[in-house]
Amino acid sequence: MHIGAPCCGMNAAVRSIVRNCLRGSHTVLAIHGGVEGLVQDHIKPLGWTEVAGWVGEGGAFLGTKRTLAGDYLPQIAARFGQHKIQGLIIIGGFEAYHSALQMAEARAKHPELQIPICVVPATISNNVPGTHFSLGADTALNEITEICDRIRQSAQGTKNRVFVVETMGGYCGYLATLAGLAGGADAAYIYEENFGVKNFIRDVEHMKAKMTEGVQRGLILRNENANEHYTTDFIYKLYSEEGKSFFTTRMNILGHMQQGGRPSPFDRNFGTKMAAKAADWLLGQVQKAPAGKCMDPQSAVLLGLISKSYQFTPLEELRSQTDFK
Repeated sequence: MHIGAPCCGMNAAVRSIVRNCLRGSHTVLAIHGGVEGLVQDHIKPLGWTEVAGWVGEGGAFLGTKRTLAGDYLPQIAARFGQHKIQGLIIIGGFEAYHSALQMAEARAKHPELQIPICVVPATISNNVPGTHFSLGADTALNEITEICDRIRQSAQGTKNRVFVVETMGGYCGYLATLAGLAGGADAAYIYEENFGVKNFIRDVEHMKAKMTEGVQRGLILRNENANEHYTTDFIYKLYSEEGKSFFTTRMNILGHMQQGGRPSPFDRNFGTKMAAKAADWLLGQVQKAPAGKCMDPQSAVLLGLISKSYQFTPLEELRSQTDFK
């Protein structure tokens, strides 16, 4: 199942899980529509041919929502018991991690949740604990960089123009920072690094100097939650006013196009490999402990890529590292 926002690579991961589990003669049930779909019993078997061609498709064919599991634990447990579910893989972002943790913590109260649970991190925001890199972030970064290139190219015949571009990413500045490096941006404003009026003055003066020296275009990136008060519109108006004798300013909010497109080769391969490892882990856990017997913290994990190696980290261990707010 998916929990969280859609991103490229989710379908590749589902395809990999289905085929790796079917190889061992197991039954794969697809939960459509996230937690709400689970509660409403939108659960159907998924076969080998049904996932054909999914590796190169964007979005999330199973459907996904940000709804957390915490408010529906009794109903979730009832569905698990009804369908005799012996193991669960959740592909999604921070909400997927949070929901899996809620399920794991409710095991004592709901025996049906005493099953192996594995989270495969998939979000363009790249903000899930326990991994340095999340599925979907590479494709989103490619999309943002390409869009920024096109925006700057659109000003080919226009002299002295500065573009202020807002990226997605929640409170994580990964996309704005990496897209800024890749696109040759003049500044990237992100939540993790405090910035204020002095930074704006310095950056505007820098932009004026560039234009005076003959550089005709500038690019400023801002992460969507970089600052509550210094909004993208505020930055656009500030640059427009302070630089009006030197350059014109345009604003672009990229929005959900960052989640779209087809997954990059990296995300196709990454999703396939991550899901295969998750499926192998899950099947091994099921063989070790039958349903209704998993209480060990090691049986509820997140599969992450840390320093070029794949690691299964218990969700309980990640809790202390997480700023949920």
